Amino acid sequence: MTLLRRVLVSVLIISIGLPVHAGMLPTQSALSAGGRERLANLLERRDVRSQLEAYGVKPADISARVAALTDDEAAQLASRVEELPAGADGGATVLAALLLVFVILLVTDILGYTNVFPFTKALR
Repeated sequence: MTLLRRVLVSVLIISIGLPVHAGMLPTQSALSAGGRERLANLLERRDVRSQLEAYGVKPADISARVAALTDDEAAQLASRVEELPAGADGGATVLAALLLVFVILLVTDILGYTNVFPFTKALR
């Protein structure tokens, strides 16, 4: 049983240290393709259209609004889209991290290495 505990704790400790990579997309890629083209490509995506519709923007108005932008406005908007971090759903990330910490503490508490949760004493 001691060997199982050591292996489990080692795996949990190693999994905490695993790197997570998220990167920024370069702004120049948006500007080199042109602001209007970049926005048009972005607005053609199904998930973007559905989100805009959820905000009350009609599909027919989307292209008209992009066409009404000046070149500077289109380039500025395209660069703003590129500045935002990819996968920026911070709420889900925080929730996943909290769940991971809870599971790790729960397992180490059941194994007897910590004494965080009083209800685990019945499981030992």
